[in-house]
Amino acid sequence: MIEKLLIANRGEIALRILRACRELGIQPVAAYSTADRDLKHVLLADEAVCIGPASATGSYLNMAALMSAAEVTNCTAIHPGYGFLSENADFAESVERSGFIFVGPTADVIRTMGDKTAAIAEMQAAGVPCVPGSDGVLPEDEDQIKTIAERVGYPVLIKAAAGGGGRGMHVVQSEAALISSVNLARQEAQAAFGNGAVFLEKFLQTPRHIEFQVLADNHGNVVHLGERDCSLQRRHQKVVEECPAPGITDAQRKEIGFLCTEACKRIGYRGAGTFEFLYENGSFYFIEMNTRIQVEHPVTEMVSGVDLVRAQLRVASGEPLGFTQDDIRMRGHAIECRVNAEHPRSFVPSPGEIRMYHPPGGPGIRVDSHLYSGYRVPPHYDSMVGKLIAHGDSRESALARVRQALSEMVVEGIQTNLELHEQIMRDPGFVAGGVHIHHLETLLRQWQD
Repeated sequence: MIEKLLIANRGEIALRILRACRELGIQPVAAYSTADRDLKHVLLADEAVCIGPASATGSYLNMAALMSAAEVTNCTAIHPGYGFLSENADFAESVERSGFIFVGPTADVIRTMGDKTAAIAEMQAAGVPCVPGSDGVLPEDEDQIKTIAERVGYPVLIKAAAGGGGRGMHVVQSEAALISSVNLARQEAQAAFGNGAVFLEKFLQTPRHIEFQVLADNHGNVVHLGERDCSLQRRHQKVVEECPAPGITDAQRKEIGFLCTEACKRIGYRGAGTFEFLYENGSFYFIEMNTRIQVEHPVTEMVSGVDLVRAQLRVASGEPLGFTQDDIRMRGHAIECRVNAEHPRSFVPSPGEIRMYHPPGGPGIRVDSHLYSGYRVPPHYDSMVGKLIAHGDSRESALARVRQALSEMVVEGIQTNLELHEQIMRDPGFVAGGVHIHHLETLLRQWQD
């Protein structure tokens, strides 16, 4: 087992990793910026090392500072959490070249799956269904681009080969706007990711966002833990997630889950990972793989009974999974609400001091948050300050529990999006289940009118 681990992240995921370390007898070391000296996991860690100023570039994205922190504290491993450097192949490579254990897949795998065109090629080879598209980076020749778009059929979606979050992404309805959109996407991709390569795929009109959770060890064992529905999104950012996805059959789960595990074996994957799909008219289409733990992992944990972060640490220590696909049993339903420090209507970030914090409780309720009364939310990072998760025997039970939990939760001193979540949980479309990825944006426009 890993003896001592540097937590190279912040917020609720850092606290989540610390708790898993405690369970396994691993000494946790917190790396923090000057703005984060009062974070809960920093206060609870065996040791804590300041790695730089408040800006992420000077601290959590500073690979040299993180490596130095691991070295001076005699850590044997580094957990990148999610975000920041979790999917940075150069960081993973540097960590392992320096003799530390990187809690995650190999640098080569991160690099391959981080390149969307390379990832799609691997998935096609593994038999995983993919969105019809250019099957690689778009050429420079404009006539060739037009021919590809015509073959795929309009509308088409231009996407950055390296990156995410909606940057470098454009929907094109006709040939008239094609070349200008491609050029703009290239400029945005270059500015955001240092790589101007883009590709093209069929634009699905009203798909759902369904993702499959996988776990793999270094001994050839791979399992999937079913799927999550992450269709409630705003500007390509997830707001609500649930497990299992409404309307997905056992046969579909078995088929796509099997293909995902086989793809993991093909690419030599290890640790926790997520295959993301668009789902429309009964068909799945692979879009990308996240080579890290996800924000929404708790809903899978609640339904499967598998502690994903603990599994990550055991795999990184060289241990086998200890269970097979036949051991996985999906029980009940879980819903997660991302709680953000932001105005519930304008979505403007709302940093500041927490005057009072009261988390909800009761059967099936879980809150992953680093908040406490007196804590000051800094303005320098992502606005998510916690996750409210409700589990029940059925989707109806989970919905009832999450509604009650939202009514109990108190965060005073800053604005949050709790009001938005209460509205979502009353929305007839969401209650019915199976909404598409544009549903929330449509609701927001209606509520503002």
